[in-house]
Amino acid sequence: MAKANTDQSMIAEILERGVEKIYPNGSELQKKLESGKILRIYCGFDPSASSLHVGNAIALVKLAQFQRLGHKIIFLIGGFTGMIGDPTDKQAARKQLTREEVLANATNFVKQAEAYINFEGKNSAEVRYNNEWHDKLNFTDLIGLSSHFTVQQMIARDMFKKRLEEEKPIFLHEFLYPLAQAYDSVMLDVDVEVGGNDQMFNMMCGRDLMKAVKNKEKSVLTMKLITDNEGKKMGKSEGNVVMLDSDAADMYGRVMSWPDSVLAAGFELCTLLPREEADTLAQAVNDNPRDSKMRLAFEITKINHGEEAAQAAQDKFVKTVQNKEIPDEIEVKSLAAGKYKIIDLLSALNLSASRGEAKRLIEQGGIKIGYGDSMKTFTDSQAEVEVISNLIVQRGKRQFIKISTD
Repeated sequence: MAKANTDQSMIAEILERGVEKIYPNGSELQKKLESGKILRIYCGFDPSASSLHVGNAIALVKLAQFQRLGHKIIFLIGGFTGMIGDPTDKQAARKQLTREEVLANATNFVKQAEAYINFEGKNSAEVRYNNEWHDKLNFTDLIGLSSHFTVQQMIARDMFKKRLEEEKPIFLHEFLYPLAQAYDSVMLDVDVEVGGNDQMFNMMCGRDLMKAVKNKEKSVLTMKLITDNEGKKMGKSEGNVVMLDSDAADMYGRVMSWPDSVLAAGFELCTLLPREEADTLAQAVNDNPRDSKMRLAFEITKINHGEEAAQAAQDKFVKTVQNKEIPDEIEVKSLAAGKYKIIDLLSALNLSASRGEAKRLIEQGGIKIGYGDSMKTFTDSQAEVEVISNLIVQRGKRQFIKISTD
């Protein structure tokens, strides 16, 4: 019978690198790993958006570590739970999605995850959708499963407590989300679930249900998160996320916009570098934050786009941002010549999502217009701009558009 690799240094990396906590305890999981038994490990990904993001990649890195030891990895897509929407940390109910919307969002999830874990060849990761089993549950099944949990368990959660205090509604389907996720563990018959530390409650519900239904002990491994200076996790809801479908230049530039305070965690959580090298780079952050940030941006971009694309993204960033040069290749958009209010110009070039955003960009000095070395910063949102061919409009540090009036 096939056995998993029991290399002690690799096991230590699984148990320690980027890990917040292990339930019931790390020693139990260590014993499982040292036994050589092939474990079933899973992490779920809800398609609430059309791309995975760097926060999801933290779990993918951990799955990759398990896979390298020979354990069975299950990449679960929330074809059902994605329609509900995880209420964790939310101060209002999420907008519910249709099955069609969820499946459309998940279209490229596996392709993006391939940068981290293997879906082909020996010991390939298994892809599952949880609507496979949730769609088959009837009301009798639901009552039976829900009898293993109490209302007190659910309302003890911080976000529900806050909503109760603020007299905001808590919908019954939000209570059922942890139950739905818990049932995934039962149907997949897993030994370990991996997820962010914000998922601890949901994952522990799965541990409780596994014990109640199968009398099986499931280990729960929670991962640290990348958080900003205010302690908020970097994700879709906060608007500071790095999406894995970003092109190489955008991905590199977005990581370069991260605050210095998250760099050490970035090396630990978001790279595939050997543990010793990642630790060394994390310790060197304070000595040279700029170079550390460039290395982190390069490593994250390399994982998702390859080394050549990462190098090109870095070269472009140095040229356009650090050296404040205009790139050789600029997107060209056609526009009729003439005078434009600057807000209307940004709208016509799709450089702002709304007039309000355009006004903020301008007044904050985020818009430059001109030619070559004569780019001028505009701060008057009522200004008019004479549009002629080859005029360049720059938003922020990295986005350039050249206008063609032909």
